[in-house]
Amino acid sequence: MNNALVWGSSGSIGQAILSKLNDEGWKTVGVNRGVSNSPQNAKHVFENKLIDPLHFEETVYLISQVIGQIGFMCYAAGDISFGKVAELAPQDWQRMMSANLNGVFYAIHYSLPLLNENAHIFIIGAVSERLRLPGLAGYAASKAGLEAFVETLGKEERKKRITLVRPGAVATPFWEKGPLSLPKDAASTEKVADKIYAAYLSGHKGKLDLV
Repeated sequence: MNNALVWGSSGSIGQAILSKLNDEGWKTVGVNRGVSNSPQNAKHVFENKLIDPLHFEETVYLISQVIGQIGFMCYAAGDISFGKVAELAPQDWQRMMSANLNGVFYAIHYSLPLLNENAHIFIIGAVSERLRLPGLAGYAASKAGLEAFVETLGKEERKKRITLVRPGAVATPFWEKGPLSLPKDAASTEKVADKIYAAYLSGHKGKLDLV
């Protein structure tokens, strides 16, 4: 049986990806941030606040006890806060960096030994060049840094397929956290999951723009 690991399984995109993988017959493991009443749609679910590197190491060890080599991994966690640089609280900046950038490094760093030689790693990014707007400095910076990280990772792990997913507007609760309105043409999370799985089947590498 194929094994898959999704970080951020309590989020809307993470849930959609897990549902797609379940439908395709994968054995799934989800890591969520302990959101109350979040759907548990993975065979095994672990909690991780995505802040402490030691907790990442512990979580990966626990995962290794319930699943074999992993062929599909997705980091779908993320966070956003709106606020101009003069107004944004340092803890909000740090929370975004923890979820959107630092967490990616920790998750991949500790998970690599569990991934099979030809594993496909998906990382949910954003069309970062469109985010450089007043009030989005922290979010834009974290997503731009993520692009540099993923590009470099791809050069280090050449045998693995690594895809940075750059969705446009997606209908998720993110839009409820700030002053921006959800665009009428926003994609559903199911559509995003379908395109990610199609990229897996096609052997995609590099940036995957879903705009």
